[in-house]
Parts: sequence; C-alpha cells; structure tokens
Amino acid sequence: MGEIIVVVGNSGVGKTTLCAALSAVRPFATGLEQHAERPFQALMAADPPRYALANQIDYLLLRAEQERALRAGPLPGLIDGGLDLDFHAFTRLFHARGYLDAAAFALCARLYDSLRALLGPPDLILHLTAPLAVVEARYARRGRPLEIARRADLALMEGYIAEWLAGITTTPIIDVDATADDYCSPVAIATLLARVHRTF
Repeated sequence: MGEIIVVVGNSGVGKTTLCAALSAVRPFATGLEQHAERPFQALMAADPPRYALANQIDYLLLRAEQERALRAGPLPGLIDGGLDLDFHAFTRLFHARGYLDAAAFALCARLYDSLRALLGPPDLILHLTAPLAVVEARYARRGRPLEIARRADLALMEGYIAEWLAGITTTPIIDVDATADDYCSPVAIATLLARVHRTF
C-alpha cells in the first residue's frame, strides 16, 4: 500500500506549488483540489448558505476517495490539502460564517470522523507556514477564477489549522517555511525530500 503524505497550510500559502515541485523530482501519485471540476463549487460561490452543505459533503467524499485510491497504488500519494484540511479549515470556516448551521456542521463532523476512522491517519503531514502578510499577498496574486474563501478569512483559517495540528499525536509533521519565494528551489526540495525519506 502507498504512503499518504498530505500538504496542508492556509489558502494561498503555496501547497499546490510545493506538490508540483516535489512531483517534478520524485514519482508521486497526486490528489488535487479540483476546484473547477467540483459540481457545487461555483454554485456555492454564488449562494453560500444554500450550497455549502452539498459542497462540503462532496469535498469530504472526494478527499476520502482520493486517499483510498492512493493507498491502493504502488507509489506514495501526495495530497494537496486533503480530508483533514477540508474539514478543520473550510468546514469550520463556513460554520463560523453562517453558511452551515449547527445541524449541518454536525453532519459534516460525523461524516469526517467516520471517513477518517475508516481510512486511518495519513503517514506524514507537510505543513507550509508563512507570515499572514505573505499568505495574503500570494492569495491576492494567484488569480483563480473561482475562490470560496476570502482574503478576510485567512487569519481565521490559520487559527483553525493551528488548533487541528496541535492535537495531532500519531502522524509526523514536517513544518516547511514557505516565507521566501525560493521555498521550492531545487536545493530546498532536495532537503525536504531527504527529511521525508528519513521519516518513512
């Protein structure tokens, strides 16, 4: 079974960029966010309270399906964001913003807990960190045509991610300083892959 490595961090910090850089020098099977392909993403952007529950259930199931498929494959799996981030950052954010009421949030929590229990924990977490000002600047520059989180949400999401990671006791976490624009340079990627190799 393939190992599961999840790349987590705030929106815009550089998770997708890191996944691409790692995959360019070592064979990984990848699980990506698929913003444009998801059936409720654009609908939620237009009407968050109406479509937030459907969007989150779709994403939690997608992430579980990605993990299951990657586990069955021969290569280590590299997931951009993933099941835990979709729940602990985005689902909590949407509840805080009033897009999910208490009952809808509880339903998402039940689904997340059941899926994580069935899948088991990931084997490694790569946690990208950068000062909030850097994250906000990158978020503003990336120019995706479809964004669900807003720039004003980034500080709140940072706190949710920190709370989740503080409770992790069984999965190794490697913090990746993504402050500088060269955090994905060949030297930085080689150093990170060496740390990943030592973890397994």
